Amino acid sequence: MSTVPVMYVYLYCVPAFCWPNGMPSYNGVFPKSAEKTISDTSRHELEKERILLTDYGRKPFVVNIEEAAKQNDYFRTTLWTGSNLQVTLMNLNPGESVGLEIHPDVDQFLRLEQGTGLVQMGSSKDYLSYQRVVSDDYAIVVPAGIWHNLTNTGEIPLKLYSIYAPPEHPFGTIHRTKADDIDE
Repeated sequence: MSTVPVMYVYLYCVPAFCWPNGMPSYNGVFPKSAEKTISDTSRHELEKERILLTDYGRKPFVVNIEEAAKQNDYFRTTLWTGSNLQVTLMNLNPGESVGLEIHPDVDQFLRLEQGTGLVQMGSSKDYLSYQRVVSDDYAIVVPAGIWHNLTNTGEIPLKLYSIYAPPEHPFGTIHRTKADDIDE
């Protein structure tokens, strides 16, 4: 029987960033708040600070995605856009839906962090044969070329994040309301 060496790693965390074995020097690339130490501020306080919801695309990025999704009050906010994938945050008010849509060349992953809803998918917009009730911690995978919709069936906002591969929206997209998305 062989033994596996154990390596202990501690994480230095500030809102949106975590570094193994302490904070590196990046010549001002990271926010000033990154200069705090764990002894200056408790880990709990650091995790609860508001996350700046902006598109951090093409830069290394770490975030508490659950907190970011719950913090987002806009219909859609891009959080990270790269060459091959994109992360967006969404907020659906009670009774609101994403809207029936299809992405011919884009796979999509969605994860619900708060609320309940109904997801519908199918091979045509008139035949959504796949329907599931979803809630906190559910993941939805939508293959490219499948019609789909997600509707908030609960009484509180439905908070989620979505990963598109490749990206679906332009860098920095913010839709404050569903109407903003439709007008685009």
